This record gives sequence, C-alpha cells and structure tokens, in this order.
Amino acid sequence: MSGERNQPVRVKAFQHSPAEPLGYFEQIFTELNVPFEYVRLWEGDPVSRGDATHLVFLGGPMSVNDEQELPWLRVEKELIRRAVKQRVPVLGLCLGAQLIASAHGATVYRFVNETGWYPVHTEPGATGAFASFPETVHVFQMHGETFHLPVRGTLQCRGDQVPHQGFRLGSALGLQFHLEMTGDLIRDWTKGEKKFLQEKIGRETGRYLPESNRRCRQVTMEFLHGNCRKKQG
Repeated sequence: MSGERNQPVRVKAFQHSPAEPLGYFEQIFTELNVPFEYVRLWEGDPVSRGDATHLVFLGGPMSVNDEQELPWLRVEKELIRRAVKQRVPVLGLCLGAQLIASAHGATVYRFVNETGWYPVHTEPGATGAFASFPETVHVFQMHGETFHLPVRGTLQCRGDQVPHQGFRLGSALGLQFHLEMTGDLIRDWTKGEKKFLQEKIGRETGRYLPESNRRCRQVTMEFLHGNCRKKQG
C-alpha cells in the first residue's frame, strides 16, 4: 500500500483528546515491537508526518468543520491529502474517518447519535481485512456526525442507521466506529451516560468486545503490512 515498503514501520497517531488514545491498537503495536508516537493536538504539537511511515487519525469530541476554532484541523486534512497522494497508509477512526472524507471533498454533517454496540454489515466485494470479516459484526460507536462517501471512495461496511461505516480511498481506510476499544476505555467513555445505558453497554461489552479485538488485529495487520485481497463469495 505504501511506496516506502523497505523502510522500518513507524506509526504516528494524531490524538485530539486525552480521553481518546490508540487503545487496543497500542497494545498490538507494543506486542509487535512497532514504534509509535502521539501528536497531542490539544497541547499544540505540530501537525507533520516527520519520519513516520504510517499515520493514524483518532477520534475526538469536535467536528471536522470546526476549522475556525481549531485551525490544526485544516492542517490535518492537508496532511491526509498529501499522504494518500504519496500512498502512505492512513487509518482514521471516527473523527479520523470524517477527516479523511472531508479532506477529499465530502460533506460531514450532524446525523443520528449512536452510543454503544451496533451491528455493521460487510459490503459485497470488500477488500483487505474486511474480506475476512463476517457478514455482520458488532462494533462500538460513539458519534453524532456522519459523512457522504467521497469521490473514489469505496464502501467496506454499512450500518443500519448510519450507512457509511467503513470506506477506502487509495491508501486510506476510514472507520466510523471504534475498533480501538478496551474495557477500561468503554467504562471511561460511558461513565456520564444514564445508568440503564451503562448497564446495557456493560452486558454487551462482555459479548462483543473479544470479537472487536480480533477484528482490530486484522485491520492492524493490513494497515502495517498490506495484504489486501478481494472478498471471496
């Protein structure tokens, strides 16, 4: 996927909020001895690729449309466009997926609020890690905005309420949902929710989190090493 296959892998993660780290991706990178670093945007870290070979754009409470209040959003989009043009692997999670879409001219707008575990459905002809996803998998959601599919983007999975859940555009993969979740992150993110919702999410986390973690590993391996193949059947 990248024009720099011979370089040692180095991941740079653009973090928009202290509450939204790499999560389970960080655990996998550590297990694989893949070096990674954070760009902490709320602290004023500069938006640059540096010597990174792979870029991750994490979630956050802001909108990609808040460029006037948060000018580094515009710089992130410019970096995403350059990275995709240079075939650098880019992974976007929630806000990160919306940044990829917005960087390529798609509209990001307010839509249905989703908090908790929701099913997404793999599209026929999905590629890469999604080629081995089941037809339906439950993933963790926490968002209130969505995006139009950018020109040249190909949909990988679809939701019942929010259709655009995963897409590819060149070397970029955008996921509206959160594959980075761990039990601790889920408890932290939902501690302000109503008790009945916390209890529901707690029950469903025991049921769905192991599968989510397995799919996170598949996406991580594709992100780091390519291995794109068309879904069979």
